[in-house]
Amino acid sequence: MSINTRTRNTLAGRHPELTAPQLKPFGAKKALNREALAGILFVLPTLVIFGLFKFLPIFGAGAMSLTEYSLNGDFEFLGADNYTRLAADPNFWQSLKVTFLYVAIFVPFIIAVSLAGAVLLDKLVRFTGTFRALLFIPYLSSFVMAGIIWTWIFSTDGPLNAALGGLGMGPVPFTSGPQLLVLLSLAVVSVWKGFGYSMLIFLAGLKAQPAEVHEAARIDGAGAWKSFWYVTLPLLKPVVFFVLVIETIVGFQVFDTIYVMTGGGPARASHSLIYFLFDEGFKFFDFGYASAIGVVLFVIVLILSLIQQRFFEGKDSK
Repeated sequence: MSINTRTRNTLAGRHPELTAPQLKPFGAKKALNREALAGILFVLPTLVIFGLFKFLPIFGAGAMSLTEYSLNGDFEFLGADNYTRLAADPNFWQSLKVTFLYVAIFVPFIIAVSLAGAVLLDKLVRFTGTFRALLFIPYLSSFVMAGIIWTWIFSTDGPLNAALGGLGMGPVPFTSGPQLLVLLSLAVVSVWKGFGYSMLIFLAGLKAQPAEVHEAARIDGAGAWKSFWYVTLPLLKPVVFFVLVIETIVGFQVFDTIYVMTGGGPARASHSLIYFLFDEGFKFFDFGYASAIGVVLFVIVLILSLIQQRFFEGKDSK
């Protein structure tokens, strides 16, 4: 009889409450350790690549923001001078205002469209896969291509203004008019381009909800709206939180659409923080100052994500 077997028999005699499944051989622990080690080795290349191309640039940008860095590799340590300069720069505050306005328009818009699309797909009985693929196609297109197409659609002689002219309305300057109109037009393009991703996440959350809960709501006499508001939406809270954080980050990182459609204009009306960073870094080659803008943007997004998390946790605790 092996040692492990004798030990298990002894433990079973002294502690009959320990059943056979609870008395695992000592070799099982070593097997679990080997499996854990194998798992770590499998994901290690991905972790290394992720660290090199994600975390290392973050720390590098933080270090560069404290210097005056030139293209030839020379740098001069400035301490917090770039941040002091940033706080006194009116262009920074203008870009910050533009970014917050854009996020305030874009995030609720894309969440509403994505959730509506997911609910409609969830109700479909036939051709669900076909409609899902069709609605997801814009997400697969490039921002540059989407920007070029929508620039033509929004132009004064484009199809949208032609349709408005047929209704007796004058041409609307979608990308060259007032700031709110310009930002709304840019948000429409970004929502059209990106809602498919969040829609699929919402759809997965809807499919995971137990049918018994909705059946109970129908038996209690809840209509479609009450069932959605009091049953479906509360069960979707974790999904809504995830989409909210992801789309907030996407909103603060807006660049491609602005670069293609407005170039930051008119009169800096769409000059976002990322566009400001791009100008400072790749037009004026002020890499230290551009890195400081990136660090500030990172801190803003981090704080907003923590606030959103605290808000949803507070809702769940009530």
